[in-house]
Amino acid sequence: MRKTAVVIGAGPGLGMSMAHRFGREGYAVALISRSPDRHPAYVAALAEAGVEAAAFAADVYDRERILAALDEITARFGPIDLLYYGPGATDVSRVPEPITEATSDDVRQAMAIAYAAIDVTGHVLPGMVERGEGGLLYAGGLSAVLPMPPLGALAPAAAALRTYALTLNAALAGQGVYAGSLTIGGVVERGDIHRRIAAAPERFGGLSGHTLDPDVIAGVAWELLTKRDRAEEIFNAL
Repeated sequence: MRKTAVVIGAGPGLGMSMAHRFGREGYAVALISRSPDRHPAYVAALAEAGVEAAAFAADVYDRERILAALDEITARFGPIDLLYYGPGATDVSRVPEPITEATSDDVRQAMAIAYAAIDVTGHVLPGMVERGEGGLLYAGGLSAVLPMPPLGALAPAAAALRTYALTLNAALAGQGVYAGSLTIGGVVERGDIHRRIAAAPERFGGLSGHTLDPDVIAGVAWELLTKRDRAEEIFNAL
């Protein structure tokens, strides 16, 4: 029976690499992003690769809408077997306050990315546990494991998301459901941030040696899901 993978935070870089990898493994793929104007091209690219796919518009910070999108996916494809959570944590055009100036309000705002992960997980996890199989992957930033003071409030938020994934992994041991963390330090090629930085080297500096191939990350993600011999992979090109 065909299984279903959901890609939350579908974009031209890592999100689409994940979608293609899961589709290549036989999954139907449901894409979720807040940019519906991009969806037809994404679905067409997957269809050209022989992947059954559909796209749903939702912002992870809109709890009611993101959960409704998951219900729509279930109604169309059946139970969700694999969920990849990788929405962008920030807009590259907005520079965060450094950690020495971050306020509790800044941290609460940044933590929304972890709260949304908990919401979507709580929506799909009971079914996975009941069926005794499934996979959950969470992508976060390198500041979760490496002090990066300029990222300010984004650092504790990244650490919270990583700890949530690793703790889920431990809690789900022996239940057939895997949870894992992809900790990403670098500019993901083909993604929106990569394009913006490449277009303004005078502002952001050069990218040489600091980029990551999203297809490689997607391949490692699939390895985590299938081997289940570790709960995390760290990618550091910084």
